Amino acid sequence: MRRIGDTAIAAVTVVALGSGVFLLGGGAGTHAPPQPSVAEGRPDPAEERLASAALPPSPPTRIRIPAIHVNAPLMGLALTKSGSLDVPPAGQKNLAGWYESGTAPGERGTAIVAGHVDNTEGPAVFYDLGALRRGATIEVDRRDGGVAVFTVDAVEVYQARNFPDEKVYGAAERPELRVITCGGTYSKATGYQANVVVFAHLTGSR
Repeated sequence: MRRIGDTAIAAVTVVALGSGVFLLGGGAGTHAPPQPSVAEGRPDPAEERLASAALPPSPPTRIRIPAIHVNAPLMGLALTKSGSLDVPPAGQKNLAGWYESGTAPGERGTAIVAGHVDNTEGPAVFYDLGALRRGATIEVDRRDGGVAVFTVDAVEVYQARNFPDEKVYGAAERPELRVITCGGTYSKATGYQANVVVFAHLTGSR
């Protein structure tokens, strides 16, 4: 488990962020969520140098990712008894959550946002997260009335057995954001066996 602030957090449980049940009706090969390409996992050093100063702490209220048509409210997430990150209610398809005991998006450090890829009815809020490209914009509305603007550095997929806790949840010297959902292959027997992770950093605010 990785410690963020004063609380230890384990890797997000892959099964909890997507049921995959709807895939079985039409064939997983046809309707499976998009997965990131190898190229999107290679950050551009020039882009990474362009960073904005950290913002004061303020809880986030909404996340927007225009490139994949995400516009969703954010709820606070805690940890489960096992130490993994809890998830938003599966029945609310257009809802994401943020780890409220950790860094708020825009603050110095690593902020965590998670949401479902699907539920029993079909695609959910982060179904297309794997299609996101390096350089895309993520906007996070904050309770103080401001908007934190992030630029995507990389989009990667990790098998559950090799999930890199330190890389994803580790402390950062600048304001960074991770957006996480289920990914990889799906089967009725094993569920989703991987996570898609978006790495982004603060590049503006308004």
